[in-house]
Amino acid sequence: MGRVLITGGAGFLGSHLCDKFIAEGHSVICMDNLVTGSPDNIAHLIGHERFEFVRHDVTNYIYVAGELDYILHFASPASPIDYLKLPIQTLKVGSLGTHKALGLALSKNARFLLASTSEVYGDPLIHPQPEDYWGNVNPIGVRGVYDEAKRFAEAITMAYHRYHSLECRIVRIFNTYGPRMRIDDGRAIPAFMSNAVRGDDVPVFGDGRQTRSICYVDDLIEGIYRLLLSDEQEPVNIGNPDELSMLQLAQEIIELSGSSSRIVFRDLPLDDPKIRQPDIGKAQSVLGWQPTIDRREGLQRTLEYFRSKLL
Repeated sequence: MGRVLITGGAGFLGSHLCDKFIAEGHSVICMDNLVTGSPDNIAHLIGHERFEFVRHDVTNYIYVAGELDYILHFASPASPIDYLKLPIQTLKVGSLGTHKALGLALSKNARFLLASTSEVYGDPLIHPQPEDYWGNVNPIGVRGVYDEAKRFAEAITMAYHRYHSLECRIVRIFNTYGPRMRIDDGRAIPAFMSNAVRGDDVPVFGDGRQTRSICYVDDLIEGIYRLLLSDEQEPVNIGNPDELSMLQLAQEIIELSGSSSRIVFRDLPLDDPKIRQPDIGKAQSVLGWQPTIDRREGLQRTLEYFRSKLL
């Protein structure tokens, strides 16, 4: 099996990827500077003969001894609360970090997979969003540091593919949830769940009619793994097209948790997308992938994790 470097490997998605590659028989190097990642996410892998953790900031030169077969670049703050607090770091990891990871992939002749995002579509004018939609992004808005970092990362990845013939894959990740999300992540599901479990008011931004399409983490990881091993060189959406409003999601989480929490409304953040839904036709046809975890089942699993952390 292969030898894999996963940057951002101690984060929510990165740690699940570490588990997947270990389970499939690969050797994994997990690299993270722990700015938003956590050692708790990979504690169960420490001491495994095919797992190694390296604490490093990938915006600096990356050194890895020996051969590498795959590099998955997942290092980046990924929630609004993070990239609003860390705007420069977010831009640097999307630009300098991606450049360093691509350079390593070129030197090792390793296949490179970039974790991009549905945020490249911005506040979309096309619904659902297919991969050939160019997006509607405010480059100087407060969310622009993340949106444009990922758009640049896609551009330089494709430049390495075209100029250096580097084997590259790009996954556009839509809203994902599951165990190991941070309690203070700032995104909707951690906020809804942590408040519902505590019995506190559940905050919903705006009037709650803005929509998202949420994908359970196990489904996402399977899609990413299939994309890495496929021949597809251009971006692929991975997400669950099951669209719902934020108000509906908050109500479901309160019901599932058995909480007495009330919903309270807060001002809508700047440039918050009004709609978000992936067109997954390409993933279905090219990868033979589609999500299989029912939303209520996924939310129940995630609630159990939050209860274990909060109670």
